[in-house]
Amino acid sequence: MSHLVEEMSAKALKLGIPLSVQLDLTYRCNERCVHCYLDHEDHGEMTTSEIKNLLDQLAEAGVFFLTLSGGEILMRKDFFEILEYARLRAFCVKLKTNAVLIREKEAARMRDLGVESIQISIYSHRPEVHDAITKMPGSLKRSIRAIRFLRSEGLHVTMANVLMLQNIQDYPGVRALGAELGVEVTIDPTITPRMDGDRSLLDLNIDQVALERVFREEGLVESAGESCAPPTGPDEDALNMLPCSAGHTACYVSPYGDVYPCVQFPLPSGNVRQMKFVDIWRDSPQLNEVRAITLRDMPSCSKCAHGGTCTRCPGLAFMEGNMRGPSTQDCEKSFARTGIPSVNLMSKKSAVAGLVQIQSVPAMATAASA
Repeated sequence: MSHLVEEMSAKALKLGIPLSVQLDLTYRCNERCVHCYLDHEDHGEMTTSEIKNLLDQLAEAGVFFLTLSGGEILMRKDFFEILEYARLRAFCVKLKTNAVLIREKEAARMRDLGVESIQISIYSHRPEVHDAITKMPGSLKRSIRAIRFLRSEGLHVTMANVLMLQNIQDYPGVRALGAELGVEVTIDPTITPRMDGDRSLLDLNIDQVALERVFREEGLVESAGESCAPPTGPDEDALNMLPCSAGHTACYVSPYGDVYPCVQFPLPSGNVRQMKFVDIWRDSPQLNEVRAITLRDMPSCSKCAHGGTCTRCPGLAFMEGNMRGPSTQDCEKSFARTGIPSVNLMSKKSAVAGLVQIQSVPAMATAASA
């Protein structure tokens, strides 16, 4: 994060301003990725006029960074009308897309409108792997072609590589592809549960051995270089830390106008079709509850050696059952970085061992009576 953005974030936090908003324009998509957490049906998306009105409200509330995402943003026929309006309101606009529908004309339009950056999901450098994940034949070829169009227009492009069982061997190839195309590659080993609470997608998570290999490879994921530093536990400053920017300087708005602390934190906090955005931001009981939480308020995490260094996501913790509790996925990441299990992982291990011991008692008793 640049020094200027750090200053902006600090000031926004002090003043209670929503500096950054992700707005999903649609959940419809031309791909059907195996790990996607969204329902791709249209249950009544906001109209063009509703979205423009929302953009006016976001600007008045002080939003500066606006991420337009989906679903696939270009599935909306009014996408460029929305993008143009967002730029007229002086937002710094970032896009998330699979880029399948981007050709020379669309790339040039994005350049002319001054898009800040474009994130494109690439799951493998091998078509048979990438296309099997997206369930769209030819999708890798079309996404790469779009990246070349965008780069030729001078746009900043990032390739996002989500790791899962299907592609865990391919991230070196994706990094090499990124170098060839002249774009940054981000690696993320996090699979998100479905927004309706279904956790079956977590079966796609890579195992602990693979996770450790990823986190200990120099420069591969954020904080990988800290893998050898033993956790020291939270000090007094750490105990007063806020979990993340969700609900503090950032939030998420769905295609139906629902406001959440974050796209990975599906706690319904209001709807812009029923209330003004700024009133939801300031007065929502749910957002205010999220804002009240510090590390000190988390019974397990506040006592954990990883408390001051963990990348714990409160949204993942919420989907696990308790926004003040641990996120097991983040506990596993901390373990992969350091080799030291968290309080949460140790308690789970003890619980499993106890269950095994209880289950073995009847068998032992039967053997003895025989």
